[in-house]
Amino acid sequence: MVHFDCIYRGIDAVSSRESKLLGGNRIIAQPYEFIVGSVPGVERKRDFVENANGLFSAQAAPKPPPALYAATEGMRVGGKRRVVVPPELGYGNKGSNEIPPGATFEMDIELLGIKSGGSS
Repeated sequence: MVHFDCIYRGIDAVSSRESKLLGGNRIIAQPYEFIVGSVPGVERKRDFVENANGLFSAQAAPKPPPALYAATEGMRVGGKRRVVVPPELGYGNKGSNEIPPGATFEMDIELLGIKSGGSS
């Protein structure tokens, strides 16, 4: 589980700390979860979270760039890392939010936790 922030020209352009509330306009942050070694974009879909304030969905959260999958290797829980993301490992020819197509940007990553994948 990680939080990530993609920073382009000093602007926090894409972040896991932004997520939408279903049926409202409140913002909630949920960590981004993925399976280590998975192909980018094929990660486990996140569950709905019930809260006294309503039903939140992490599905509305922005998707990270493919660079996240390799950049977390070797990190320890609680660790933070800043990496420079080239276009081919970023958002490529499409861009995302304020990150234009073909842009290089920085990404801050914080490893919040690791879940065991064992089946018992």
